[in-house]
Amino acid sequence: MSLVVVGTMAFDAIETPFGKSDKIIGGAATYIAWCASYFTPVKQISVVGGDFPEVELKALADRQVDLEGVQIKKDEKSFFWSGKYHMDMNTRDTLDTQLNVLANFQPEVPDSYQDCEFLMLGNLVPAVQRSVISQLKHRPRLIVMDTMNFWMETAMEELKATIAMVDVLMVNDSEARQLSGDYSLVRAAATIMQMGPKYVVIKKGEHGALLFHENKVFFAPALPLEEVFDPTGAGDTFAGGFIGHLARTKDISFENMKTAIIIGSAMASYCVEKFGTQRLRELSKEDIANRLSDFVQLVNFDIKLY
Repeated sequence: MSLVVVGTMAFDAIETPFGKSDKIIGGAATYIAWCASYFTPVKQISVVGGDFPEVELKALADRQVDLEGVQIKKDEKSFFWSGKYHMDMNTRDTLDTQLNVLANFQPEVPDSYQDCEFLMLGNLVPAVQRSVISQLKHRPRLIVMDTMNFWMETAMEELKATIAMVDVLMVNDSEARQLSGDYSLVRAAATIMQMGPKYVVIKKGEHGALLFHENKVFFAPALPLEEVFDPTGAGDTFAGGFIGHLARTKDISFENMKTAIIIGSAMASYCVEKFGTQRLRELSKEDIANRLSDFVQLVNFDIKLY
């Protein structure tokens, strides 16, 4: 049984108040795969152009990322995104978006991926996400979906149709409010769960993340960091840690999802320390264990009630 990841593999050019990158490797599926591969093998579904470096594909393959589901269109260019972050590092301006190979992407699920037990749908056109679900002969044990406000503005009905098919929906706090039409995140999560998902994860950036299931709520803080160089991919890295842990343990209980949230937060805290996927490539098991220990200390306290 396996973890299948669907999403973009792309080039990014990023500017923050603390630095500027040239064209670097990015894309939701790239971040998810680099992160999840620390916990479990990954089967990737994506599309790249002939300009995507073979050395990058080999680096992922060396991390036990199966690339049979990655289409390589040699005569076309890879998806490209450029953005500039404001001083708060939570808001950004898109400077350029070039869909290129993504414009007509029709994913194909290889036969060797039909053992999919865990499916992670990175941010993509909702109809494309849904097409992957429909190609699987057996429903995975858990389907996790990430999305964004752009689809709420341009393809709401398609988005709702896809949301109805998944088990876990990941959105940030503004997207949760936009999707539900409610300012209260508790009510927003309840409204979203009525759309189909059993679980809702609401990411709050530097303020942590919330996990909702039925009438249960769990909050995980974000680790206060001295320096944040690049928040691009932090949400995707969070998703990679979350689904990677669940796929490794094969435990989809609410209690284990709490642990998955912490692991996702820990991995995301590393991601933002350098541009692109650079920091994710350098980690050791000891690094991850140390960062998880930092999270435990962050929320561990004794209290006496009088």
